[in-house]
Amino acid sequence: MEELKEKSLHRTTAVIEVPDSRTPYSELDPEVQLALHSASEKKATDLVVLDLREIASFAEYFVIASGSNQRQVQAICDEIIEQLRNQHDSRPVRVEGYATAEWVLLDYGDFIAHVFNRESREFYDLERLWRDARRVDLPSDL
Repeated sequence: MEELKEKSLHRTTAVIEVPDSRTPYSELDPEVQLALHSASEKKATDLVVLDLREIASFAEYFVIASGSNQRQVQAICDEIIEQLRNQHDSRPVRVEGYATAEWVLLDYGDFIAHVFNRESREFYDLERLWRDARRVDLPSDL
C-alpha cells in the first residue's frame, strides 16, 4: 500500500539580503568630483551621487543637487559647465531645462548632472526611481 505524504501549506521563506555597499568618493572620476565641488561652491543642497555602473549602460554616475530658486539652479549649472570647461576642457553633450530651471540636465556622457528646484526634486524623486544604484560616500565638506 502506498504511503500518503502530508503536504503542508506553510512556505519556507528565504531572506535575501541586499548589501548596503557604497562607492567610495575616491573612485569617482575627476570630472565628477569637480562637478560636485562646483555645485557646492554655489551652495547647492542635498548633494547625492548614484553609481550606475552595475545597472545602466548610458552613464556611470548621476550627480543630483538642489537649488532654492531659478537663479540658484542656473548659477549651479553655470558653475559646473564653466569649471569643467576650464579645468578639463569638457563640455556637456546636451543641456536640457535651463530656461525654466525646474530640472536642468547636464549630460557629460560618463555622468549626468541633475540640478533641481526643491519641488521638482521631490516630485521626480530620482533617488527612489534609481534605488538599485549604489550611493557614493561624499566627504562632509561638500
